[in-house]
Amino acid sequence: MPYFAAPAVPPGTLAALAQPELAADGVLLRPWQPSDRPAVVSAYADPAIQRWHDRSMTDDEARDWIAGWPDRWRAETGAGWAVLDAGEVVGQVSLRRLALADGLAEVSYWVLPAARGRRVAPRALSAVTAWLFGALGLHRVELTHSTANVASCRVALRAGFAAEGTKRGEGLHADGWHDMHLHARLATDG
Repeated sequence: MPYFAAPAVPPGTLAALAQPELAADGVLLRPWQPSDRPAVVSAYADPAIQRWHDRSMTDDEARDWIAGWPDRWRAETGAGWAVLDAGEVVGQVSLRRLALADGLAEVSYWVLPAARGRRVAPRALSAVTAWLFGALGLHRVELTHSTANVASCRVALRAGFAAEGTKRGEGLHADGWHDMHLHARLATDG
């Protein structure tokens, strides 16, 4: 059945591109590398990351997680970047959901404990969002976080993601169902 509107971003647009490195405001976002496994394992051993991302990760799982990102890029279903500050992996930002035809992506992020408080997450989030709007041509970028995750709410607001509402009982965590805040930026936002 045909649609009346053309896709916001034509299929194949992302897959035709090499995943870029993005430098902005003192952080560098680059595709994950096999040598990043210790940072990924360390991240998913952190109690705060485990609480909000609801998982742990072994060394073998980290290897597979890193190895899976290029396939997701080519399939246009997601993308992941290591976030580096002063040459060290200190976090990640990823497209956990991507709908090119709708001009939409959902992002997620985490920061290692030693780098918290340095505004790494909002800087990385701003860099990837600028690329999504400018180079890829998306219309909307969303993120959700548990209403109990006050730090993530601050990150979203600092990166210009307006709070749009609460999705009741949307996120299942180890301690039960969480209400989730929805934040978004549009390409037309200032």
